Amino acid sequence: MEPKIFTVLMAEDNEHDIIATKRAWKKYKINNPLFIVNDGEDCLDYLNRRGKYENAALSPRPDLVLLDINMPRMDGITALKTIRQDERFKHLPVMMLTTSKSEEDKMKTFNLNINAYIVKPVGFENFAEAVKNINIFWQMVEHPEFANSFA
Repeated sequence: MEPKIFTVLMAEDNEHDIIATKRAWKKYKINNPLFIVNDGEDCLDYLNRRGKYENAALSPRPDLVLLDINMPRMDGITALKTIRQDERFKHLPVMMLTTSKSEEDKMKTFNLNINAYIVKPVGFENFAEAVKNINIFWQMVEHPEFANSFA
């Protein structure tokens, strides 16, 4: 079976986690394009192709969004709520990849139709393994083609 290529948008403000994600991408030879923004507002700008993200060639539509909860300007829960309120994005796969173990955060995200909630493992090897497993999971998932049909 030929591996699926899907574009991943990651909203993450922690430079250590960004570097670890890029290292995991290289370590496991993940071929999926990875685009990184630093907060929920930038995530929404990217999805809506506003400001510095208006060039479609430089900001391709994501097939999967990875959101952190604790980010400056706009947190991941608020970003998720805004994404789910937009008809164009209500079925866009979104996963929380966060340090928060809060039951309240979990319930808020599941009430907003998050596709998965993953607590970031401690240590690079554990984190890299989680990134690899996320990729493997999304290789197997079947969903309608919609990512490139956003207005």
